[in-house]
Amino acid sequence: MQISLRIARKEDCPRLLELVQELADYEKAPLEVSVTLPEFEDAGFGPCPVWKAFIAEADGVIAGFALYYIRYSTWKGCRLYLEDLIVTEAMRGKGLGKLLFNRLIQEAQELSFNGMTWQVLDWNEPAINFYNKYEAHIEPGWLNASLTKQQIIDFKP
Repeated sequence: MQISLRIARKEDCPRLLELVQELADYEKAPLEVSVTLPEFEDAGFGPCPVWKAFIAEADGVIAGFALYYIRYSTWKGCRLYLEDLIVTEAMRGKGLGKLLFNRLIQEAQELSFNGMTWQVLDWNEPAINFYNKYEAHIEPGWLNASLTKQQIIDFKP
């Protein structure tokens, strides 16, 4: 099997969204993916792109990706925020996740970021074990908060 890494291109977006849905299914949130293909493409390849991704291909087929954006912390400065590290179920355990994660660390080095951050579900033991191999600090005590698109639309000051 020939494995290669490369930077994502706009034409990859339909496959990337398939993998995003696979991740949502795995994370027991199959109905939570609401981004449309045009929104996803514009966010990565439009006039003001906000994300970048590395693609892992196995024999020319996209089998995983790591998508990140720049996060600024008033305490820590510029940091790479890993939004998703996804390897399709059939290809897990073959080293693609490691290749992608290593490439992200290299990207953080090349861009002189002050660190990397990401989230992992507390029940996702395979992912936690993976990150522990890197001696990642998994922070306890933080709760996620969000507003939906509809809540923002409906907001009245």
